[in-house]
Amino acid sequence: MAELMKLQVICPDRMFYEGEVSMVELNTTEGEMGIYPKHIPLTSILAPGILTITEENGLKNAALHSGFVQILPEKVTIMAEVAEWPNEIDLDRAEAARDRAEERIRTKNSKTDMARAETALQRAIARINVIKH
Repeated sequence: MAELMKLQVICPDRMFYEGEVSMVELNTTEGEMGIYPKHIPLTSILAPGILTITEENGLKNAALHSGFVQILPEKVTIMAEVAEWPNEIDLDRAEAARDRAEERIRTKNSKTDMARAETALQRAIARINVIKH
């Protein structure tokens, strides 16, 4: 049996996930990260992407947006602005959001907030990818 650690994914409106896992994969502002039990203590800023949770009986994927992750040897705590299971995501709406963000980036002008448009694009892509994953 693989070593396990506790994972909590906390959103402002709910406890998204709580359980024992053997690995967690997520995106940070520094790049992709895989976390196993006994990882060195670390805190990092999340970037939009897919959260992959490896449980004893398989994998679970979710779209994960901005927030923070605290890693301790026996526990990982994710404080996320938004986390969504694939069945909670409307694919048509996510694709429309992606198209709007791409259009804002493509036709940028002095009033375009590029950081906001790029973040909206990353979130839409995360939602689409977790459904198609």
